[in-house]
Amino acid sequence: MLNRRSFSAALATSMAASMISARSMLANAESIKASNIVMVHGLFADGSCWTDVIARLQAVGLNVTSVQNPLTTFPEAIACAQRVLDRQDGSTVLVGHSFSGMIVTEVGVDPKVAALVYVAARAPDAGEDYTALASAYPTPPATAGIVFDGDEGRLTEEAFLRDFAGDLPKARAKVLFAVQEPFHKALLAAKTTQAAWRSKPSFYAVSTEDRTINPDLERFMAKRMGAKTIELTSSHLSMISHPEAITALILEAAGQKS
Repeated sequence: MLNRRSFSAALATSMAASMISARSMLANAESIKASNIVMVHGLFADGSCWTDVIARLQAVGLNVTSVQNPLTTFPEAIACAQRVLDRQDGSTVLVGHSFSGMIVTEVGVDPKVAALVYVAARAPDAGEDYTALASAYPTPPATAGIVFDGDEGRLTEEAFLRDFAGDLPKARAKVLFAVQEPFHKALLAAKTTQAAWRSKPSFYAVSTEDRTINPDLERFMAKRMGAKTIELTSSHLSMISHPEAITALILEAAGQKS
């Protein structure tokens, strides 16, 4: 049986060993570099919305894939992103814009995922009702511009140009409107079953002039997850209007020098 002095010494030794182990784990985590970037687009868009960021990431030697999110059902969107992630060889940064933040939050628990990057994106907790969460903030203007043809939703051209891509040159915004991918109404009721940001390093780019997701809601989600956060004077499409800043954030998440 240990006396009090022996017990204290043993406890101190154990605590010191634990601290060394923790520091070692942290050092190893910080030294990991991701060579793969997987990006997922949200509603009203397709995979080409990442073009300007992809080119910059490829220029520094990273392997980049933009998922063509089907925008049909949440399980199908998850499966599509997971298939792309499964093809990656090694550590990967998972990046999501807008609605696809839910996909990042769900799929990001995969062991291949080293870090998560949210670009003006949803970041719900596991099982959380995102619509209820968003209702605590003023409704963004773009919501009024959503129209449905049966179960397929899209933004009107006026809302797309003003509330979705408001800081882009009009000619560029009109091209993006032309390739807008309709989404299925069922997506709006989707809930995540897990929250990867609770266990993975997370990064968030807030768009301060966002008219599609309330900027204060973005700030709340970023703060709640403890994300490294930047704020950009940008519309919802910051990866197009501020590709350099978004690229730098992704490089930081990947452990690469920008």
